[in-house]
Amino acid sequence: MGEQGRGVGERSGAGGPAEWFLGAKRGLLCPFVVGTVDQLLLAATRSRHVMLRMAGLAGKVVVLDEVHAADVYMSQFLVEGLRWLGQAGVPVVLLSATLPPGQRRELVEAYVAGAGSREELRLEALPEPGGYPSVTSAWSAVEGPCVRVDSCEGWRPDLSVALAVCSEPVPGPRASRVQERQAQQEADVAVVDLLRAQLEGGGCALIVRNTVVRAQSLYSALAGVFGVGEVMLLHGRLAAGARAERTERCLGLLGVSGPGVGEGRPHRLVVVATQLAEQSFDVDVDLLVSDVAPVDLLLQRIGRLHRHGDRVRPPGLVVPQVFLTGLGGGPVEGADAGSVCGGGPAFIRASEVIYGRHLLLRTAAVVADALRPGPGCGSGSGAGVWQVPGGVPGLVAAVYGGEELVPAGWREDAGAARVEWEERQRERAQSAVPFLLTRRGDKEGVTLAGLHRVAVAASGGAEGGLDGVVRDGEMGEEVVLVVREGEGEVVRTLSGRALSVNGDVADELIDDVLAGTVRLPGGPASSAAAALGPLPGWVGHPRLRYARALVLDGLGWGELGEHRVHYDDVLGLTVELARRWPVR
Repeated sequence: MGEQGRGVGERSGAGGPAEWFLGAKRGLLCPFVVGTVDQLLLAATRSRHVMLRMAGLAGKVVVLDEVHAADVYMSQFLVEGLRWLGQAGVPVVLLSATLPPGQRRELVEAYVAGAGSREELRLEALPEPGGYPSVTSAWSAVEGPCVRVDSCEGWRPDLSVALAVCSEPVPGPRASRVQERQAQQEADVAVVDLLRAQLEGGGCALIVRNTVVRAQSLYSALAGVFGVGEVMLLHGRLAAGARAERTERCLGLLGVSGPGVGEGRPHRLVVVATQLAEQSFDVDVDLLVSDVAPVDLLLQRIGRLHRHGDRVRPPGLVVPQVFLTGLGGGPVEGADAGSVCGGGPAFIRASEVIYGRHLLLRTAAVVADALRPGPGCGSGSGAGVWQVPGGVPGLVAAVYGGEELVPAGWREDAGAARVEWEERQRERAQSAVPFLLTRRGDKEGVTLAGLHRVAVAASGGAEGGLDGVVRDGEMGEEVVLVVREGEGEVVRTLSGRALSVNGDVADELIDDVLAGTVRLPGGPASSAAAALGPLPGWVGHPRLRYARALVLDGLGWGELGEHRVHYDDVLGLTVELARRWPVR
């Protein structure tokens, strides 16, 4: 058979076996696999080739980090996957610094139920950890399920993290785009003024915004004041190569192996980021400014503040402090928060869409409790201070628990928010059921035989079209950005490397092409991107044949249905409606 007629798995030479693992659904069969949690979640779906994914997980030790980040929809697949891993006797290590007690119980019970081939299992006595950090171990023995809980002292003493609120104007639900832009500009000015004062003597600050648009807007305002050399932007709509480079630079300057003050650590640096800074981002900053988020995620962000005790801080930043943004002034800031009437605080609309008002209100309640004079609830310390990490379990348990938490003036608002949140949680959990590997009555089986009988229809692609199955909502399509400056011209990568008119790629340029990968925001533009396909020169390539190429002109503009997208080397990707296209 000629080389042209060979399949990927039949290629001659040393690259053949490696390329075989790049095929659809075969990646987990590698001896060692590093990937996203989706690889496990997909193994819990009712799909025709699920046995390949399960075979890939069997015989391994599965380690999942940041499991608290799995929302209620993803958790249905995570629980299903843990049940089958328990059934197969696969050791699993779940890691989280901020896991709510209810989620901890659910994950433990799922694994132990699988290990015992039980349809349902309730651990009546699941001990609560006696300290922090803690470890919960669970396994199935002859006598039944066994659980052991241990804890130890932390590797560093608690930090007394000072809390403050930097309020901003929050447009109402009927606000116009002009009003929203004006409010955003005022919010940016408030943060710029804050940082001017706080970083007057130098220092390194991290600002976490809940949306890319807020991060891009604030970066532009800060760069105009501090200069581009002292401000860095990091978010999920940067091309993969640019994001990796900026992340590496941040870690080099502010990470555990970074230099100390006087040894190359920047005199002043402001990093503006989105939720990328919550996880696997080991930096140490002197000051944190964060949009309000559910308490577990907020504590993850606080974990970047004064992370290493051997740093020499500027005189004005010796005390770790976090300023909360993304909410209006009023109830949270007042020391008499418990007596405020008229509902809870106002949050920016995007935060409520992402996280829901229920958890934001309960998080604001523990913040208000800390800001109130006198001793706080058992999770905080009062006087505007949280003890971190010692107070983490209490804060998380308080916000995710069922006890009354919010001040009296917020309770009607909070009650309505809870009802809406609980209904939404039920809907999202139920929407995952048709895709789960097993139904009621199937869970005591010992093999996968027959479980694919009502398989989810695949639609092609590297994961058989199931990517969106394990995540609800609009994730947005991934596209590979390339540049063509005129008709008939060669295609270039974002970095300027020439390909060909058809996009043919030499082996040494593959990584450069893939460095232009970026995820579009969910919505009509992303839906239009679903119709894109690979360039003609990519069709037979094992790493590019599933890629969706988005061709930009020489100025970085491209079209997606009724939208126009623009990629900027500094700001990243932006999307605009066609009627707002700039005149050029």
